Amino acid sequence: SIDFVWKSTSFDRMQAAMRSFALDEKSVSPYLYRQLLGFCDTEEPEIRVTLPKKFSAPGLPALNHSQISAVKSVLQKSLSLIQGPPGTGKTVTSATIVYHLAKINHGQTLVCAPSNVAVDQLTEKIHATGLRVVRLCAKSREAVGSLVEPLTLHYQVRHLNTPDKAELRKLQQLKDEQGELSSADEKKYLQLKRATEREILHNAQVIACTCVGAGDPRLQSFRFRQVLVDESTQATEPEGLMPLVLGARQVVFVGDHCQLGPVVMCKKAAKAGLSQSLFERLVHLGIRPIRLQVQYRMHPCLSEFPSNTFYEGTLQNGVTMEERIQKGLDFPWPSETRPMFFYNCIGQEEISSSGTSYLNRWEATICEKIVTQFLKAGVTPSQIGVITPYEGQRSHLVSYMQRAGSLRTQLYTELEVASVDSFQGREKDYIILSCVRSNEKQGIGFLNDPRRLNVALTRAKYGVVILGNPKVLAKQPLWNNLLVHFKEGECLVEGPLSSLKQSTIQFRKPQKYYPDQRFIAGARYDARDVLASYNARMSGPENSTGGIPPFVASQQPPVMPAGAAIDGAGTRGWGGS
Repeated sequence: SIDFVWKSTSFDRMQAAMRSFALDEKSVSPYLYRQLLGFCDTEEPEIRVTLPKKFSAPGLPALNHSQISAVKSVLQKSLSLIQGPPGTGKTVTSATIVYHLAKINHGQTLVCAPSNVAVDQLTEKIHATGLRVVRLCAKSREAVGSLVEPLTLHYQVRHLNTPDKAELRKLQQLKDEQGELSSADEKKYLQLKRATEREILHNAQVIACTCVGAGDPRLQSFRFRQVLVDESTQATEPEGLMPLVLGARQVVFVGDHCQLGPVVMCKKAAKAGLSQSLFERLVHLGIRPIRLQVQYRMHPCLSEFPSNTFYEGTLQNGVTMEERIQKGLDFPWPSETRPMFFYNCIGQEEISSSGTSYLNRWEATICEKIVTQFLKAGVTPSQIGVITPYEGQRSHLVSYMQRAGSLRTQLYTELEVASVDSFQGREKDYIILSCVRSNEKQGIGFLNDPRRLNVALTRAKYGVVILGNPKVLAKQPLWNNLLVHFKEGECLVEGPLSSLKQSTIQFRKPQKYYPDQRFIAGARYDARDVLASYNARMSGPENSTGGIPPFVASQQPPVMPAGAAIDGAGTRGWGGS
C-alpha cells in the first residue's frame, strides 16, 4: 500500500513570510508595505536612474514598442505590474528587465515564478544575456534533470574545479564511492559544501528560484532590493509575498489576470480568497498594469476574439496571415483564410466512472475523426493538442482514440491530450477543444469561467477546432458572443467532415463583455476591507490586547518613528516614507 505523507514545508515558509512582513520593518520598503496593504494613495518614492540608450538586451530578440515602453516604465518605478496576454513575449521582456536591473542597480536581483518550468525558462533567457545567474533548486529536485542544469547551484558545487576546493572534491568523491562518510568527515563535508554554496550565491548577479524556494534557508542571510516575479497571477498571495520579504525595494510582477489564477484544491480556502493572486488584488485596488500589446503566436483570425473580448481590442498581430497558413494542408476548413471552426455536437454528457467528472462520447468520436484527418494531411502528433476542461473526458479521449483510431496506434499514443488548465503557458500548431457539457438544466460548470475560455482559445498557432453543443453553451453570455463570432465568420458547422455545411442555429444578440466583471471562482478581497474588520474587532469590548491603534484605510497610515512597533498585536510599526 502507499501512504501519503503530509509535507508542510511550503506552507511553513509562506507563514514565515507573512510573519516577517507583519513584524520585520526591513522585510520590504515602507512604500511597498503600504501598497500591498491597500493604501494606494501613498506617495511613490522617486527612483533616480540613468536609462539605457538601448533597451533590448544582448542575446535576446529585439523588443517591440510595447515591450520597450514596459521596460522603460519598470526601471523608474518601485512597484510595477506587467500584463502579458498570450504570445506577447512575457519571458523575453522579463529577462530584459532583469538584465537592466542588474546593470543599473547595485546588489543582486531575485527572480521567481510559482513553477519550476517557468523558472527554468526565465533562467535560460537571463543566462543568454551574459549575466551570472544561479538557479537554486529544492534539494528534493536536485536529481531531476533540467534545461539549465549547468546553472544550478548543486551542479556548480559539484563541478567547481579550483585548487581551494580540492578537499571538498575529495570528500564528495569518497561519499559517492562509499555511500556515506564517517561522522567527522560528514561534518567537514557539510561545512565545506555550505561555504561553497554561499560563495557561489554571493558571486551571482541574479538568483532564480520558485516563490517557495525564496524561503530556502540558504537565502536567509541574503537581501534582494530588486525582485521580479514571473507568472505571478498563478501564485497565491502568501506564495507571491515570499520573494518580497527578503528586503525588496523595487518589485515587478509579471502575469495575466485574464488567464487562469492559482490552483487551490480546498474549496473553503478558495472561497475565503486564497484563489486570488497578489497581482489581481493590486489591479482590483486600482494599480494599472502595463500591457504588452503585440502577439507572435496566433493566426490573426484566432487572436481577434480574445483581443476584442479580454484585452479591449488592443492586441496587435506580430505575425501575418501568410506566416500562419500551412501550405498544402488538406483539411476541410470552411474558410480558406480562417483556419477555425465550431462543430455542432449534440451528444449527451454523462458522469465519468470516478463520479466526480464528466465525459461526452459523441464529442470523443468526432475528435478522433478530426485528429485522424489532421494526421492524414501530414500534421505530426506533436503539432496537435487536444484539450478539455474535464478529467473524465481527457481519460476517455486517450483510451478511445488509441482503441478506435483508424491509423497506427502509435500516432494516437504520441498525441498530447490534456486539461485546459494544464495547458496554460503552452502552445501547439493545432488545438482541438472538447467542451463536453450538453444538458438541459445543469449548466456548463467549469466552462463558465471566462479565464478558462481565454486560455483554451489562445493555445493554437495555426488553427482551432471547437466541439460542443451550441444550444447549451449559448445560455452563457460570453459563449453566446463566441458562437455569434464563429457564425458571422461562416465557421459554425455540422455534418460529415467530408462535406461540412453551415449550421442554421440562431443566437441572441451579443452583449458587451466587461473583463472587470468577469465571473471568478472564489471571492475578491481588498486589504482595506480586512483592516476595517480588524478595526471593528480591536475597538469592540472583547478586545483585551490594550492600546492597539486602529488602522485607518481611508487615510495615510500613521507614521511612527523608525524601529517602532505596535505593542500587543504582533503587527510591525509603520516606517518612515
